[in-house]
Amino acid sequence: MPIDTNSDTSVFHLHLVSDSTGETLEAIISAALVQFEGVNVRKHYWPLVRSAMQMTRLMEDISEDPGLVLYTLVNREIRDVLEKACMDANLPVLSILDPVINLLGSYFGQKASRKPGQQHIMDAHYFQRIDALHFTMAHDDGQLVEDVEQADIVLLGVSRSSKTPTSIYLANKGYKTLNVPFVPGCPMPVELDTLENKFVLGLTTSAERLVQIRTNRLRSLNENSEADYTNPNQIMEEIKECRRYCTSRGWQTLDVTRRSIEESAAAILHRYYAWLEKQPEEARRKHRSWPEDLS
Repeated sequence: MPIDTNSDTSVFHLHLVSDSTGETLEAIISAALVQFEGVNVRKHYWPLVRSAMQMTRLMEDISEDPGLVLYTLVNREIRDVLEKACMDANLPVLSILDPVINLLGSYFGQKASRKPGQQHIMDAHYFQRIDALHFTMAHDDGQLVEDVEQADIVLLGVSRSSKTPTSIYLANKGYKTLNVPFVPGCPMPVELDTLENKFVLGLTTSAERLVQIRTNRLRSLNENSEADYTNPNQIMEEIKECRRYCTSRGWQTLDVTRRSIEESAAAILHRYYAWLEKQPEEARRKHRSWPEDLS
């Protein structure tokens, strides 16, 4: 049973892997979870998995918070990579739609088309979410920062502060999110110093939590864990420096230590809309047609 080191409460990790937006998985799991009261569940979203190599990389992140892996993947090669990796890591794994698809195929006397994302209606909001997901994945971890003006939300933070999964979750709600790593001693992108009327938020977490996450990360890569990367004093200084960097520019920070990805995203969007209310009418009007809030 996985344990959250930040409390005495047991935490059950659910990893939701999809080759599309992940909305089907989210709806099914949310409907099922209401039957279990008082269970502390942390959901991790991994949408738009479209290659075996991408799946292999994601397994490194999934293994950091071991738990139940649920998926909607139709590509056999990607499924095989996921199932073998879960078997090797002794993680329970289940294809959510297989029983239904197999039963329908038997009843209809017809094979399923096995095409990802066929259930979605191609409306304006759908294309906004897809556009946001493509943008966010292309601008992950400091990539293509020169496009920062196109982002709705900009996140920055020290290594392993949940920037990527939070960005993907926000993108799945329709928000173009760009995230930038904060690395002490390395200059930050100059594009950040010239931003105007842009929502930027720094993500921080406890030093203790980062020590654990980073140590596990290095061990999984068979690398030396006695480096500055995992040194508690060094990590504390990183966090303080990141906060100073944000404060000096008038940007807010959010402590995500005890927050799930969904809770972090909700807090980010609440601050985003509060910020947006202070912007000129033209800027607010541009965002009013965007998909659902997380409140």
